[in-house]
Amino acid sequence: MTLEDLGYNPDLEEFRKNEHLENFQVGRVISEHRERYIIRTIEKEYEAEIIGNLRYSAHQYSDFPAVGDWVAISAYDDEKALIHRVFPRKTIIERQAVGKHGEKQIIASNIDYAFIVQAVDRDFNINRIERYLTICNTSHVKPIILLNKIDLIGNSKLLNLMRKLRERIQMIPIITISNETKHGIAELNDKMEKGKTYCLLGSSGVGKSTLLNNLSGKEIMQTNAISTSTHKGRHITSHRELVVLENGAILIDNPGMREVGITNFTDGIEKTFKRILELSENCKFNDCTHIRETGCAILQALEQGEIDTDAYENYLKLEREKEHFELTVAEKRKKDKDFGKLIKRHKRIKKY
Repeated sequence: MTLEDLGYNPDLEEFRKNEHLENFQVGRVISEHRERYIIRTIEKEYEAEIIGNLRYSAHQYSDFPAVGDWVAISAYDDEKALIHRVFPRKTIIERQAVGKHGEKQIIASNIDYAFIVQAVDRDFNINRIERYLTICNTSHVKPIILLNKIDLIGNSKLLNLMRKLRERIQMIPIITISNETKHGIAELNDKMEKGKTYCLLGSSGVGKSTLLNNLSGKEIMQTNAISTSTHKGRHITSHRELVVLENGAILIDNPGMREVGITNFTDGIEKTFKRILELSENCKFNDCTHIRETGCAILQALEQGEIDTDAYENYLKLEREKEHFELTVAEKRKKDKDFGKLIKRHKRIKKY
């Protein structure tokens, strides 16, 4: 195996030379769990942790290494190493950190394509697909929609779901698959490119881990038995992992995400809801909220049936989430600034 097989490229090598990191080994983070990392190099895998300087210089959790990152490491025994530097990220797929207002959580880095996995049974949800598309569009990652578990519904119902999906989402590849019958798995495998990194996005129970096992041809990720009531196989592990497939493609599996909070995803929202944003240019007022104003082109198109009601409501919801995140970040920065002033004032008083 070479570094190129893991996705290494000339830009990363140039950074390594410019930053005088030639004395360190280069590896890629293939697994992360509670700030413990597994790094794959050309020769072997290491269990690693970050050095103190890297930890204390981090301003937020997203400054820590993530699965998909390239790092400079030094080994201190046969199986353990220290992470000294994180290389610049080409792309970052991120969401709002759960339970941490105003902070981002990196789902995976240096991704070329994202498989948005959606089950076609009871949990089929186009709003959720648009949410994942917004994340991909913001990250400049190419999305591919995978409709899984097609063995659980009839052909007519599948065609109806495809029609509804195409009414709201155009120009995005859609592949139908079944982990149970293996339908579409070979086609998907053939489309994956050597040296390119793919990420699996989707909620718990949509079949991501089973898909990884099917694509790799071996049991990499364990799943619990599939429930007869929910048709879900629960993912046992909760951390991310990177796997190199036999065809040379690189695949990152992610735990199912109950919450996919939107951050400051302006570009992503505009691209996902391109038709709605195009209509907004014809609104009477520049600061139109597209909710109740007279002369709103979007509301007019909604009344005439030119845009989908659910898509419009999902667009407003994501916009509100984005604005809330941006407001939270601004408030957090103000609190940090005020706290800094308080510390300086205290030091001056103490001095005199």
